[in-house]
Amino acid sequence: MTQTVLVTGSSGLIGTAVTAALAETGWSVRRLVRHSPTHPDERVWDPAGGVLDPVALDGVDAVVHLAGENIGRRWTPARRTAIRESRVGGTALLSRVLARIPAASRPRMMFSASAVGYYGDCGDTELDESSPLGSGFLADVCRDWEAATAPARDAGIRVVHGRQGVVLSRRGGALPRMLLPFRFGLGGRLGSGRQWMSWIALDDAVRAIQAVMARDVGGPVNVVAPAPVTNAELTRALARVVGLPALARVPAAVLHLAMGQMADETLLASQRARPSRLLEMGMSFRYPTVQLALAHTI
Repeated sequence: MTQTVLVTGSSGLIGTAVTAALAETGWSVRRLVRHSPTHPDERVWDPAGGVLDPVALDGVDAVVHLAGENIGRRWTPARRTAIRESRVGGTALLSRVLARIPAASRPRMMFSASAVGYYGDCGDTELDESSPLGSGFLADVCRDWEAATAPARDAGIRVVHGRQGVVLSRRGGALPRMLLPFRFGLGGRLGSGRQWMSWIALDDAVRAIQAVMARDVGGPVNVVAPAPVTNAELTRALARVVGLPALARVPAAVLHLAMGQMADETLLASQRARPSRLLEMGMSFRYPTVQLALAHTI
């Protein structure tokens, strides 16, 4: 019998790829969108207004919740509110509605996106899913984002918090912005270059979501590749792949002046996370090193 998965954030970088992959493997995909429906598989919700008709969830076996505002712009007060509410408010609404569905027809699992920003700035410390909560705006958002799934979890739904690293794809996300300076001969490390970045190729991010959907796991799962890199290592790998020099350096003070706290917590923060639970599950990565991932992607 065909199973149905409900996907939020289906028009985003990961959402577009995961909906296609799930459909290819036999899932019936239903999309939860904020605009008027344009396709039969779309259902409408208004997370900002707290509106979600439970009928949208009829017959759903699993939920993949990826919705959230882009964090890659300067964090004005209004932007910080949008980042937080799009994640915490939307997740709380979805979880409450899921919890009210009768037990016999309730979805069995929910993959709810989170981020390695949960750990804060940790220097060279190696992080796994048992590592403690860090400090900062992103850490606070991730804490409350994950906590907002409590109604679904308390109702017996298996909830996975996918703590995602930087997803590498030419189709969007961080990589096109990383590549732009190279086109003008300005490729180079950010700040000291010693900060660690936890990353994952888009293909492997999708496979990780499929893997946790298929297995009886719950709680936090680091959706990252097994070989995090420093910013300096990433810069050298990008230079090799595109065949251009990486001689420039952007001082941390300049980044902070241009982008404020967003630069401090994303471009300059250090998170050396490992996918311990994915490895325990036996997941094999198609692109385990950043060099392989960039060569494939670019």
